[in-house]
Amino acid sequence: MEEGNYSVGLDIGTTKIVAIIGKENEYGKIEILGIGRSKSLGVHRGVVNNITQTIKSIQQAVDQAEANSGLKISSVVVGIAGQHIRSLQHSDYITRAKSEDVINEDDVDKLCNQVYKLVMLPGEEIIHVLPQEFKVDGQAEIKQPMGMYGGRLEANFHVVVGQVSSIRNVGRCIKSAGLNLANITLEPLASANAVLSQEEKEAGVALIDIGGGTTDLAIFKDGIIRHTAVIPFGGNVITEDIKEGCSIIEKQAELLKIKFGSAWPGENKDNEIVSIPGLRGREPKEITLKNLSKIIHARVVEIVEQVYVEIKNYGHEEQKKKLIGGIVLTGGGSQLKHLKQLVEYITGMDTRIGYPNEHLAGDSDEEIASPLYATAVGLLMNSVQNKPKVIREQQTEEANEGTDSKSKEQENPIKTKPVVKKERSTIFDKWFERFKDFLDNAE
Repeated sequence: MEEGNYSVGLDIGTTKIVAIIGKENEYGKIEILGIGRSKSLGVHRGVVNNITQTIKSIQQAVDQAEANSGLKISSVVVGIAGQHIRSLQHSDYITRAKSEDVINEDDVDKLCNQVYKLVMLPGEEIIHVLPQEFKVDGQAEIKQPMGMYGGRLEANFHVVVGQVSSIRNVGRCIKSAGLNLANITLEPLASANAVLSQEEKEAGVALIDIGGGTTDLAIFKDGIIRHTAVIPFGGNVITEDIKEGCSIIEKQAELLKIKFGSAWPGENKDNEIVSIPGLRGREPKEITLKNLSKIIHARVVEIVEQVYVEIKNYGHEEQKKKLIGGIVLTGGGSQLKHLKQLVEYITGMDTRIGYPNEHLAGDSDEEIASPLYATAVGLLMNSVQNKPKVIREQQTEEANEGTDSKSKEQENPIKTKPVVKKERSTIFDKWFERFKDFLDNAE
């Protein structure tokens, strides 16, 4: 299969690294061609802290995906998360020189570019500038200002900021693993694409992605991203608590959590006991499931309450900002027994578990439709959506080499499409190009 026909998403998580290869079928669904998974050894709380180990883990996942699919991976779309990610709201405006001309893409670009000039803390850089509503000459709640007349163009922006060094370290790992970086996107946005419907985004919904090292939050309302946050706790701290509380090794603690763990202590009777083999001939340990769920419950409550503080910070309690769609839980941590009920109890909001199967072709492996792979599937979708742009541009270049005037006339419809993609992503594209140049020039 030619490389132009398939795409790759790479999820660099704290506990696992997943490389997933797929393509869009004739029904617009994602067909999975291959998947590779390896244990993530060089990442802590979503941030790379051992370059060599991370490169090795990436290569293992990529090799497995290539062997699985019989295809060669050269470029990938990568997600970024980690406790260094923060978001802020910002308003800005431009005054147009010619108010008698209609507002075009250049005006929107100019306004977005202005936001990129915001002064950040040392070592931070703006990753995403996401316009929310526009105002034209004081007229509010405009979603698409292009084609309108007006002298003053204003907008509210959701600005996502991250540590430059952390993002560059991810880029360095990708490059050193012999891969090209096709795009970088925020992991909560990727997960949201994979598990949320457009209706939920319109109604208002909070996506909580519980990973190994971090819990990512993305809030949507009226179809627009309103708030993002990364909380530096995930499934690993629960495992750590079980390890400490029961005096057992990490591997046993992880197995206990997955097989017998529950977020609701009332479920277990006092006489339910599980026996853990002792180390090197030592006596086996007996642990009551009630104690186990008490340990899990305490930490899960802490994580959920921190997420709920972020939801309240967004303004969920105001009538206008109410999240009618409630909460969607995804990620590996969402598979914990009775977590849905606990989240509903703490927040009072409707909750469901988010599976990425809605966008997958019917014959996909059941395992891939697990919440565990929500981010990886979202990154693959991002890669697939960006693919047509590349192909259209190639078509345009080929058309430019056309010989007769007839072929030149046919060029125009092809030519107009790549221009459309300029819409708002151009500013991020410019940042991404600068970032790629930095990686290419770095030794």
